[in-house]
This record gives sequence, structure tokens and C-alpha cells, in this order.
Amino acid sequence: MRFLVAESEPPEAREKRRDSVGRSSGETFVEILGRLAPGAVCHRIMPADADCALPQGETLGGYDAVFLSGSPLSLYEETPEVRRSLVFMGALFGSGTPSFGSCAGLQVATVAAGGTVRQNRNGPEAGFARRIVPTEAGRSHPLLRGRPAAYDAPSIHSDEVETLPDGAILLASNRSTIVQAAEIRHAGGTFWGVQYHPEIGLDEVTGALRRQAGDLVECGLARTRREVEDQADLVEALHREPTRRDLAWRLGLDDQVTDEVNRQVEIANFIEALAIPRWNGRR
Repeated sequence: MRFLVAESEPPEAREKRRDSVGRSSGETFVEILGRLAPGAVCHRIMPADADCALPQGETLGGYDAVFLSGSPLSLYEETPEVRRSLVFMGALFGSGTPSFGSCAGLQVATVAAGGTVRQNRNGPEAGFARRIVPTEAGRSHPLLRGRPAAYDAPSIHSDEVETLPDGAILLASNRSTIVQAAEIRHAGGTFWGVQYHPEIGLDEVTGALRRQAGDLVECGLARTRREVEDQADLVEALHREPTRRDLAWRLGLDDQVTDEVNRQVEIANFIEALAIPRWNGRR
């Protein structure tokens, strides 16, 4: 199989993340895809960058799937990085290559197809999205196959989808963020996406909490940076020892988060349902 990872983190955000957890958001996806689809060819590009280009000789239609990573971009802002990301997504829809995105990836697909994004009405959803519930459509949708009636997932975002594009299907919600998962079909392309982060491990949740500690205090999720650090320390300890029930209990988590296979189920489902059939049809 042939995969493309589209990482829309601007350069400085990319480096901050590398300093924090050792890899950018796109590099995380490349690593995960290497485990979920051994032997797959995986290229990485940065659509928000001014000098972004596909690898020589490649086209979007030549891939079996494209994966859009998270990013600090706010899709309601008129910046060159946002405009470039939306142009890329429009071309991706038009290519017909199936795509999957998390967090800002869902938001890029939403806006490119005619929907809207806004700041979270309820403030940041930081660390974990709690009690995500599939909709009636989501309960039978292959993206969420294997998820229970309610589940938690790694999540950290300050923006959310306000309105989905015409014809999109809402697949999951929680009380914090209405659009937690959706299918978007536009201009001949199919996108499946989630607002949370099935691709990241607990070490990356730890890094995100520490990077954004000041913002979390400012919005009232913690009173001091020390409180954020204490929470991050618990998550980091659980990352090191994921079978420790005491830590999972203190954080209010179960195996939907602590078990890597469960945590990444949406990515595996997307590959099985859309990427593999495309690959088989091209062989």
C-alpha cells in the first residue's frame, strides 16, 4: 500500500512538538502506520508550508490513502497557512483518494467542503475527550467498529466543528464537542475523521499538557501550572506502566485509552474499509 501523511503544523509548532515528545504530528502518523500496515510505503508532506510539494513523480491519486494530522491552525483565520491547507484538501477531495484526519484534520476537511469551525464553546478539551457516544449512524458505521456505547480518547483542542458540510454524517458526539466523528463526501472524495487523537500515545498527551499549561490555567481547567504538571505526571506514569489499574483509576480511564489496539481502532478500521479495497483495485 501507498500512504501519504499531510502534516499541517507550521514549522515552529512542529519543532516545539519534537522538543516535547521527540516527533512531529506527521511523524507520529508515519510511525503508527508502519505498525498497522507493515511494508506500506509512507510519504510525508507539509501542506501549510509555502514550499510544500509532493515527492517527485507522485500525484494525490497515486496513493491508497491520505492521513491528515492535528495542528494548531485555526481554520476560521485568514492566514497563508490556512489557505494552503484548504487548497490541498480541495485537491485531495478532487483526487478521489480516501482520507482520514484527526483534530485539525477533521476541521480542514470540514471547511474545505463548505462547513464551519469555531473556538470551542466549552473551552479546551484537554487530555482526554470523555464519554464519546456514537450516533445512530455511528453505531453501524465501519469507522467506529469495535468502540463501545461510550468511550474516552486522547484529545486536546481549542477549536471545534460548528457546522458540518451538506451531506456529511455525524458519527459521534459528547457533551463538550458535538462533532467528535464524521464522514464527509465532497467533490468525488471520501473523508473519515475524528476530533480526538487515536494516533497519539499517553506520552504525547503528557507533552501536550505541559506545552499548553499556561493556556489551561488561563481557561480555568487548573489553578496553577503545578496542577497541570501533576496531571501530566500521572499520565506519563501510566504511559510507562499501562497495566497499572491504580493510575487508570485515578485518571478515570479504561482500556479504550490504555490499550494501544483499542486506542487506534479508527485508523485500523479506515485502512481496512477504504485503503485496502483501493489498493486491491489498483493491483
